[in-house]
Amino acid sequence: MTCSNPIRRIAMTTLGAMALACAPATAQDGMKSVDLRTADGQSAGTATFTQARHGVIITLDLRNLTPGPHGLHIHETGACTPDFKAAGGHYNPIDSEHGFDSEGGYHVGDLPNISVAADGVARGDIFVPQVSLTGPENDRYPFTLQDADGSAIMVHARADDYRNMASSGERAACGVIIPTSE
Repeated sequence: MTCSNPIRRIAMTTLGAMALACAPATAQDGMKSVDLRTADGQSAGTATFTQARHGVIITLDLRNLTPGPHGLHIHETGACTPDFKAAGGHYNPIDSEHGFDSEGGYHVGDLPNISVAADGVARGDIFVPQVSLTGPENDRYPFTLQDADGSAIMVHARADDYRNMASSGERAACGVIIPTSE
């Protein structure tokens, strides 16, 4: 089909460019949008991971969560089954202790608590230093989320106390950042 009308041709070109600009980003693009789901399958919003110069920025747009503080972590396996246990433990490639207040350091996957408003919504940005979305590991990014078993992001039922024992309770919502390699 040809388009002889110049206005129509411009409109079609613009629509095509907009479609490409709005296409889902992949980890290879330095950006990855992750859909989170609750244990009952309800949408819990999105977490968008953007590669920055010294780590990853996570932009949260969460919903359908219980109001109040919640623990937030990157987990070691890119799988979210209904009970979310397949995601494994916190992402911890250097085998450190859990918690920001821990004497032995903290897990790379330990993130700050989030605060969910009365309407079930939480929004914000979190910076995770020294992490690469795409790998491979190097001096600038010693930790990659794109390893053989992938990675997931997890919202927990309660706030994390940042001590050496994980205390944030049940897994309330999960999203696969990088899936497990088959």
